[in-house]
Amino acid sequence: MTQISPLAPANFPNLPAIDGVRFATAAAGVKYPGRTDVMLAAIAPGAAIAGVFTRSATRAASVLDCQDKIGGDMSKGAAILVNSGNANAFTGAAGKASVGRICAAVAARLNIPAEAVFTSSTGVIGEVLPDQRITDCLDQLTASLNPAAQEEAARAIMTTDTFPKGASKILEIDGQPVTISGFAKGSGMIAPDMATMLVYIFTDAKISQPDLQALLGDLTDQTFNCITVDSDTSTSDALICAATGASGVDVTDSREFAEALKEVMLDLAHQVVKDGEGATKFVTVEVTGAKNDADARKVAMSIANSPLVKTAIAGEDPNWGRIVMAVGKSGAEADRDRLSIWFGPHLVAENGWVAPSYTEEAGASYMQQAELIIRTDLGVGTAQTTVWTCDLTHGYIEINADYRS
Repeated sequence: MTQISPLAPANFPNLPAIDGVRFATAAAGVKYPGRTDVMLAAIAPGAAIAGVFTRSATRAASVLDCQDKIGGDMSKGAAILVNSGNANAFTGAAGKASVGRICAAVAARLNIPAEAVFTSSTGVIGEVLPDQRITDCLDQLTASLNPAAQEEAARAIMTTDTFPKGASKILEIDGQPVTISGFAKGSGMIAPDMATMLVYIFTDAKISQPDLQALLGDLTDQTFNCITVDSDTSTSDALICAATGASGVDVTDSREFAEALKEVMLDLAHQVVKDGEGATKFVTVEVTGAKNDADARKVAMSIANSPLVKTAIAGEDPNWGRIVMAVGKSGAEADRDRLSIWFGPHLVAENGWVAPSYTEEAGASYMQQAELIIRTDLGVGTAQTTVWTCDLTHGYIEINADYRS
């Protein structure tokens, strides 16, 4: 039995239903017999659907298909079908054909165009998707569609995840309620480029597709593109957001809606890191005083992705020399004598040397916490950024050594 991450929330949140969206799940046996591994979301006509996807050069067939369809006509309704257990990536013409058959079959059951069906696949790369196992479940799926089945949907898309991930927000705009709800999967192969893992967010807000697309892209850069577990970008990353407009509340240019959507996205992004394969520590990496935004990000990601930093964190070793190393190798402008490093509230190093007030005992005590903050000020400018990561433990090796077993 999979051991649940020690950083997992106490339970799955009670996600509010979104008017115009229904969910269903089934055990298709894509990889393992009897395992719930397919999720279908049926979306009401007229919804705006936006998406952000991996920029991997070896994108999966489903990702390429989704990218072609984003911005299309959803006036007759739309659907999202997701399978776990098989990534349908690096499968050539067979992979593309599988996507085509699944989309056609879903479209026929829901009486919508195939161009309005979006698919995602997650799991082992390089194995042909047994798509008939999925299409054989469609009658069951369409007969059991339910607005309240979001937790079941979140569980169906899990692979090495140890817990399902969900988040929601209800806000008022001009006195009217607007609801946002979403779920995600992700545990390993997490270092996204314009997307992350598999994420599905739904809202009853009214907004045009171009406006939703622009907002989603902007918020992705502030959330999902600021996390890393292992520096590896997936072939299958997809973030899809559907706005049904059922509330009648127009959120175009609404700062309140943008902040609420960001809150949901950041919550899901943090949960992915907290479920990082083998993770026991959730780490916030803050960089300030950089020459520019690009340099701030270089340093933050250099620290967050360093195996030496991450293993020191796993061992609860306050080895601040590894932070110095990560800054130095990042390629960003830095000055040894202006560099400052903190572990939480403890100033560790400054002016090119260990801080006079710092003690190893204080650092070691701080590193025992489950959630840590590492802050570095480069002292050469005003740019700053924050990213989130986890530690690197034996558990990561064990999971990935046996991934295809």
